[in-house]
Amino acid sequence: MLPRKFIHVGEIFVGIKPTEIVTVLGSCVSVCLYDKAQMIGGMNHYLLPLWNGNGLESPKFGNVAIPKLIENMENIGCLRCNMEAKIFGGANIHRANSEGQMIGQKNILIAKEILRQWHIPIRAEDTGGNNGRRIMMISDANRIMLKYVQNEMMND
Repeated sequence: MLPRKFIHVGEIFVGIKPTEIVTVLGSCVSVCLYDKAQMIGGMNHYLLPLWNGNGLESPKFGNVAIPKLIENMENIGCLRCNMEAKIFGGANIHRANSEGQMIGQKNILIAKEILRQWHIPIRAEDTGGNNGRRIMMISDANRIMLKYVQNEMMND
């Protein structure tokens, strides 16, 4: 049985050793990166698309979390040319207000834009919609298991 690492909002984890990386997403997004040569995968979990430069730079923001995940993988010997991405989350779970609905969509868009800028192909995605997701990545196999969850269980 593989060790399991649950990541919360603002966390990044790279499975140097084979690991089950797990998180639960509502309007948040997780980018899962995999280096097919090294057979190493990593995941982030961010809440908002853009850090505006005020306060501490935090991986709670997509424009911080995605480059940081890439850099963390490069720091252990992964090459960007061997990386591929899968994107999950960005649900419209806050139906009561239009700003909440936009957050999920903006989180998805920032992931796609940054990955395009860094020349990392997106191999799969399960984004948007109205339901949260629980995802588990097997870090050394680039396998993702996804389960939809009820919005009552969501807190992001």
